[in-house]
Amino acid sequence: MKIAVKDGKILIKEADATQMAIMKSWNKLKWNKSLQMMVGECDLEILQRLSTIVRLPGSIDAIRKKMEDVQEAVDAERIRKEPKPLAHYPVKKSLYTHQVRAANMALLTFGMVDPEEEAMAYEK
Repeated sequence: MKIAVKDGKILIKEADATQMAIMKSWNKLKWNKSLQMMVGECDLEILQRLSTIVRLPGSIDAIRKKMEDVQEAVDAERIRKEPKPLAHYPVKKSLYTHQVRAANMALLTFGMVDPEEEAMAYEK
């Protein structure tokens, strides 16, 4: 099986019948007739599921690891009692705790703050 990630899509080619049946059961990938491959959004769930049936190439495994790190940082932010702002938010009034938490999670999710930077902000 050949796997590639391009423009936020995962492309899978030359899968055997068993692998194809497993991937179809997930209902996240669609067969592209013109390209002769399975195509779908590249998200953490798909990459984790694929890693259970095949060994992911190094570059794609790095993408999976990065997505896992972001998800762990967002989950940690979700349960943090006293979140600290990870950036200067352009608002006039002070933000409530839940607003700081949501803004921090958005920065992490959209890649504007690295999960390692977030961890260092709380170590200080």
